[in-house]
Amino acid sequence: MPDYDLFLRFGAALLIGVLIGLQREHADSSEDHKLFAGIRTFALISLLGATGALVADLLDATSAFMGLIVVLGLLVGIAYAIQAHKYDSYGQTTEVAALLTALVGAVSYIHSVELATALGVAVTVLLAVKWEMRSLVEIITKEDIYATLQFAVITAIVLPILPNQTYGPPPLDVLNPHKVWRMVVFISGINFLGYVLVKVVGPQRGIGLSGLLGGLASSTANTLSFSQRSKDEPDLAKPFATAIIIGWAVMFVRVLFEVAVINAELLYTLWPPIVVMGVLGVVYAIYLYFSQSALDEEEFEISNPFELAPAIKFGLLYAIILLVSKAAQTYLGVGGFYLSSFLAGLADVDAITLSVADLTLKPATITLEMAERAIVLAVISNTLVKGGMVLSLGSHVLRRIVWPVFVLMLGTGLLVTFLL
Repeated sequence: MPDYDLFLRFGAALLIGVLIGLQREHADSSEDHKLFAGIRTFALISLLGATGALVADLLDATSAFMGLIVVLGLLVGIAYAIQAHKYDSYGQTTEVAALLTALVGAVSYIHSVELATALGVAVTVLLAVKWEMRSLVEIITKEDIYATLQFAVITAIVLPILPNQTYGPPPLDVLNPHKVWRMVVFISGINFLGYVLVKVVGPQRGIGLSGLLGGLASSTANTLSFSQRSKDEPDLAKPFATAIIIGWAVMFVRVLFEVAVINAELLYTLWPPIVVMGVLGVVYAIYLYFSQSALDEEEFEISNPFELAPAIKFGLLYAIILLVSKAAQTYLGVGGFYLSSFLAGLADVDAITLSVADLTLKPATITLEMAERAIVLAVISNTLVKGGMVLSLGSHVLRRIVWPVFVLMLGTGLLVTFLL
């Protein structure tokens, strides 16, 4: 191994130990007892791991490294026994972190600086979010745990075993079970992340932030919730409108993110109309926010967005949209493809966005310009549905506030897409 590479690996091990030790040193001031190791000790432990791996490599004896780890384990065990006896405290977080730091130092030398760094950062983050993790445990429910386990099942068990191949001639050649389910995992992950953020922030927060997080989980559910509430609480129509429009803006961000993941080249074609509509919504929401009087925080409740049955339904919907879009493009031409995209957007903008973006990756299917227009049509039809919710379910004041930006966003999106 060249000297510069060796110094890089040991330097990374040292910095990882300093990072973890710095967090432990800081935590030492907030703990009810002194921790046995701080910044210097953790730096030395990480270097011990790297040095032990080097010695084992030079001697071609793995037992040398294992011996060092055993000795370190004994020292950590003695420190733990003393701490437990002296302070009547039986937590083992710092002790486990010390042993893991030694192994991370060894990974830095033996395998990969990048992996060692990622592990070091992960360890530091887990150590730092102690109280946030405890708060999260207090607010999650049994249903949340079941939903999390179901999400883990569809990600780690179902996805790997599905066949990664297509069946039949066009348009059936777009149906790949593995890719379809991968999209289910992808969109479920986005929804699940939005729900987790809501839980972490807590039930008491501003209505605007509720709209932001609710839009990340489901902009349609967000619109429906605030539209219905506006009739019961007409005085809050302006903040409700702010939350609704913010949720719409988040939906535009979701579309861009989904396209970027599937086909970054399409993103460069799609972003102008989507960004214009989103910016109009954000600007109007900011105007509403600063023009309203101060309000007490409202409680916004949202159920866990992940359940197995809706996930399966989304997968079926995605596959059907994929098939119908390809069939419409094959047998009906461009007009049929655009019509199918518009109709699909009425039900779910995520499914059609992912379907169209996936079609652009296949040879001799659709052009980037066709994909851009199809996705914009889906976004517009989905926004029409949510605007219809506001106009039909919202209070008179809410309708009066929302309709100008609603019309402006749709008109501008069509203008940028089809005329410019």
